[in-house]
Amino acid sequence: MINFPLDNLKHQGSNNFFLMAGPCAIEGEEIALRIAEKIITITDKLNIPYIFKGSYRKANRSKGGSFTGIGDEKALKILEKIGKTFNVPTVTDIHESGEAAMAAAYVDVLQIPAFLCRQTDLLIAAAHTGKVVNVKKGQFLSAGSMKFAVEKIVESGNNKVILTDRGNTFGYQDLIVDYRGLPEMQAFGVPVVMDCTHSLQQPNQSSGVTGGKPELIETIAKAAIAVGADGLFIETHPDPANAKSDGANMLHLDLLEDLLVKLVRLRQAVI
Repeated sequence: MINFPLDNLKHQGSNNFFLMAGPCAIEGEEIALRIAEKIITITDKLNIPYIFKGSYRKANRSKGGSFTGIGDEKALKILEKIGKTFNVPTVTDIHESGEAAMAAAYVDVLQIPAFLCRQTDLLIAAAHTGKVVNVKKGQFLSAGSMKFAVEKIVESGNNKVILTDRGNTFGYQDLIVDYRGLPEMQAFGVPVVMDCTHSLQQPNQSSGVTGGKPELIETIAKAAIAVGADGLFIETHPDPANAKSDGANMLHLDLLEDLLVKLVRLRQAVI
């Protein structure tokens, strides 16, 4: 299933989906470590391959005064500490070509945000680090168009590619998921992930704060597993209402284990 080498990715032989999960943004060391420890306890119990997710900086904000981060180096060092403390791979997003080598020194997977998935220089810079590259599918693109993102990375000498679907623009302030895109992108020979939280965003709200429908996370996740997604992406937080970024569509951390138990059962039923 997974065609990228990550030496510290446990449970790869479990025939389960893999999980990328964590807070939207790195808010501080204590809370990041607490979230990581809780998720690792759950994924170890359920034999789910796990990659800790946390953005060291948020570049795409609705308002100029929105939270962007605690400082690049400080946040990246927290990600590095999580990886070393718990022996798990980590993933963070990058936004410009010059960030690729910097972030690659601290994490195992570089993520390309959906709005930047066509940025050739960014994709090539990520590829040249030799790290796994997870490309979010643009809300404005068809699944078939993502073959060009894969080609750019592979032609740069890196075949460690993941594609992640996070819905398609549906009007001005909503997204919709077309599940036909998952097998279409799998046909490119790469693992395909469903982003179960960002696909429920309601962007461009008049308040300047992105909305969401977290009550539908389970629905999105179940459908993705049913159609054969290789992995799931879920942002989670112990107090979403007070999270500094994307609280409106994150899953409460206390709900994660029950959800994953259901999804593992579903996976076993459909494989």
